[in-house]
Amino acid sequence: MLRIYNNDYQKILNHALKELPNEACGLIGGTIDQEVKVVREVYLLRNVDESREHFSMDPLEQLAAVKDLRKKGYQLFGNFHSHPDTPSRPSEEDKRLAYDSNASYLILSLQERERPVLKAFYIDGEMVGEEPIEFILQK
Repeated sequence: MLRIYNNDYQKILNHALKELPNEACGLIGGTIDQEVKVVREVYLLRNVDESREHFSMDPLEQLAAVKDLRKKGYQLFGNFHSHPDTPSRPSEEDKRLAYDSNASYLILSLQERERPVLKAFYIDGEMVGEEPIEFILQK
């Protein structure tokens, strides 16, 4: 289970809308409380591919985010990216590039702009499962 605060969800959504028509991306991290991943930090990163169909995170921004997480005593949970025109589910490329079966992969679909959909997944090769998300009002 992944717990995310509404203001962090809004941060991800605003980033994704700002980056249209391209995919937006970033990292998430935080603490684990009784097997629940509680998102404490959201890092908005640049999609160096500047593509609407795939993303690559800026390596220097990734490194800075991981250093900041470590400094705060938090764990890296995984990443997020947007799908500007497709549903919130891992594409074949998303599955191929999933590097850690323990990571959370969040996908925000903007296929219906007025009804964005954020889902979390774990990916282990071709095996994909949805990870429940609980949205919380405030930090």
